[in-house]
Amino acid sequence: MRVPEHCLADLRERGYMVFEGFLDVDELAAAQEALWRHYPRPEEYFTDPAAHAWLARSQWAGEVRAPWRSWDLNRLAFHPDLLDLAERFLGSADLHLYNAELWAKYGGAVDYEQAHHRDFGNHSLVVPKRSDPATQLQTWILLSDVGDDDGPTKVVPLSVAESVPYWPETLDGSSNDYMNYLAAGAFADSEVSVTGPAGTLFCLRTDTVHRGSRMTGERSSRFTLLADYEVWGPRWTGRIAWAADSLSPDWAELIERATPRERSVFGFPAPGDPYWDEQTLADTQARYPRADLTAYLTGHGAAPA
Repeated sequence: MRVPEHCLADLRERGYMVFEGFLDVDELAAAQEALWRHYPRPEEYFTDPAAHAWLARSQWAGEVRAPWRSWDLNRLAFHPDLLDLAERFLGSADLHLYNAELWAKYGGAVDYEQAHHRDFGNHSLVVPKRSDPATQLQTWILLSDVGDDDGPTKVVPLSVAESVPYWPETLDGSSNDYMNYLAAGAFADSEVSVTGPAGTLFCLRTDTVHRGSRMTGERSSRFTLLADYEVWGPRWTGRIAWAADSLSPDWAELIERATPRERSVFGFPAPGDPYWDEQTLADTQARYPRADLTAYLTGHGAAPA
């Protein structure tokens, strides 16, 4: 079902939106049946959790990257109404599906509680530009009913979290503290639980503060399909998305020691790029505190065209 304009307004203004009934009955049923090509059915899992120990390795063990073993699942990542939403939000039909994965969670398998965070840390090499927030779009399609006992995502409206710096103001020198810099319970009175029936679409911006929550239902299970979009740039070939590993201390050292020319080969915006302004420079400096970013302030030292 086409996402209405008022939901798009929520996404722009609040940082997230929830739209029930995104999938029709047949689409949902086909996708749910296809899940069991990758995961145990809930009754199968809870009969013998030890037989599915791989799901207890970490809270991310249930992630399965696309492509999947069914057209009924694969198509949802580029559902026509999802492309329509991404085009309207991002302002371009030249869309890049830069991530797609399934995520299964089973009550008792592992603790799914998370600290509050923003997702741009491993979706971007730098930081979001506050004057141009429609750069990336994250979407989640709920393939199971999600209630308060099923570990719903907890999201914080932009109006509440906008004063929180994009990056910790003080770091010990390693940028992988990103996930843990917001105090537990900091937004307990303002966070919103993303609940809804199967077929619901949940979207958020990468600068929106949120967290995963603990599954409290004894036999709860939760299945979601994630598809993330941005607008294609001119660099359209490759095998590695460097942002996926950009929270590691090794990456921080690489960026901090490299020259602007050397950083540019990874896709880091070059000096003189329109991306740079006072805000992005300050926040990127906070992300990489030992990096010399002088060239980005002056606009000199740009990579060759």
